[in-house]
Amino acid sequence: MVNNVSFEVAAGDFFGLLGANGAGKTTLFKMLAAQLLPDTGSAMVAGVDVVRQPGALRRVLTPVVADERSLNWRLTARQNLELFAVLYGLRGVQIATRINELLDVVELSATGTKLVGTFSSGMKQRLLIARALLSRPRVLLLDEPTRSLDPLSARRFRKFLREEVGTRQGCTVLLATHNADEAFELCDTVAVLDRGRLLATGSARELMHQVSDDRYQLAARQGQLDALMLALGTSAQDLRVLEERDRLPGWVHVEIRIPHGVDGAARVLSNLTRAGIDVSHFERVNLSLADLLERIVRKEQPNA
Repeated sequence: MVNNVSFEVAAGDFFGLLGANGAGKTTLFKMLAAQLLPDTGSAMVAGVDVVRQPGALRRVLTPVVADERSLNWRLTARQNLELFAVLYGLRGVQIATRINELLDVVELSATGTKLVGTFSSGMKQRLLIARALLSRPRVLLLDEPTRSLDPLSARRFRKFLREEVGTRQGCTVLLATHNADEAFELCDTVAVLDRGRLLATGSARELMHQVSDDRYQLAARQGQLDALMLALGTSAQDLRVLEERDRLPGWVHVEIRIPHGVDGAARVLSNLTRAGIDVSHFERVNLSLADLLERIVRKEQPNA
């Protein structure tokens, strides 16, 4: 279920949908692709009315099913693209020209005659993107595009999406993700969904700043803990001594909450320096993506 969700995506942007399973991401994607009609409301994609113009919508928007089984593993990459090119209405020399172009775009030209069953997960993902680009869509819908990839392959795939799909092909990309790297590095804007409701939109870092509680970690010499606590005084709150870490033997690690943003943190660090406290590192504690979602949901709950 999706309830009164409203947002705008600028042309050429990467827009991320964040939320737990059941938040409404897949339902929203199906509505935008005219696979599911809303009971009320409307949606426009590249000037096309999703409800009233489903035929025209298919010429500007393509959902990418991140399921490798939707490829025919007994055919080559080129044959897979040829099959869908005909379904997309390409004819004659158009087919060969467009397929050659896309195999080059997704860096599969050298493997275009190999059976897809021999491809790695990353290669299959790129072939799925090539298939989606056959009709030259202006908008792509991606559902967890890197979930089956190892970290290095996922990083290369995100770079490919940004440079080739976004910049060179000029596509606007909407993606549902649980991946922190995609949310923070790839998406220009993210929207947080919970039980069909839109709770917040903005860049991931903007949302992080809104719900973070200005917690910092620092390391001081083991024998200076009492002096450290005295120097901190009332300028820091909720002090917590962390477990010893092997990487810095002889140092004590402390987590504290420092109000008043970076100005407050600067004052605390200055006070420690004047007090002669040896500080080996001083850094803000970043929330995980799961923490970010949890705090936004908790913040927006009516009875929170």
